[in-house]
Amino acid sequence: MKKADGFTAEEKAAMKERAKEMKAEARANQDRQAGENDLLAKIAEMEEPDRGMATRIHEIIKAVAPELMPKTWYGMPAYAKDGKVLCFFQTAQKFGARYATFGFNDVANLDDGNMWPTSFALKALTDAEAAKITELVKRAVR
Repeated sequence: MKKADGFTAEEKAAMKERAKEMKAEARANQDRQAGENDLLAKIAEMEEPDRGMATRIHEIIKAVAPELMPKTWYGMPAYAKDGKVLCFFQTAQKFGARYATFGFNDVANLDDGNMWPTSFALKALTDAEAAKITELVKRAVR
């Protein structure tokens, strides 16, 4: 059994991003425009196809759940309900993965019996995936 050597450089960078975000949240927790500006800046830094997917997800969420607060979370686009992150987008490049991830945290109302998916791999975002994301977000916020 190999002993863990601690956090990877990517994990350390994500934790530093989160610490910076927490400080910003304390100053502007209710400032929607500041949160959206930060989120859009993070999307602009992304490479394609992640930038296009994140942009489309942002448009979907603004349309179907405008009550969610746009923000960044560990350097990723995220959307909060009552101050808690409900859903997020993680780029493939962030941790060197082969796909991006769209996921939900435990405040999302996606419960379906004793087991249900909370994260989804995305390699592309066609109309079919956009429709699924739209329905999931609608369910999650109710």
